[in-house]
Amino acid sequence: MRSIETDLLEIVVNGGTRRIPPDLTLDQVLAYLEVNSEQVAVEKDGAIVRKSDWSSTLIRSGSNLEIVQFVGGG
Repeated sequence: MRSIETDLLEIVVNGGTRRIPPDLTLDQVLAYLEVNSEQVAVEKDGAIVRKSDWSSTLIRSGSNLEIVQFVGGG
């Protein structure tokens, strides 16, 4: 019997290793990581991913994500 823990994939997010379920798209990964997707830009493996492509961008084991959060100021 396999455990859920052994089914998780390892990815790199902002330089740190994270474990996520397999077969998630980028928008699903952001939700899983509890990232507010309204306020971020995402780079996957060195290339910016347009927000319109998040739901079709599959994240694989070893993917490297850089998530940049927009910060407002005054």
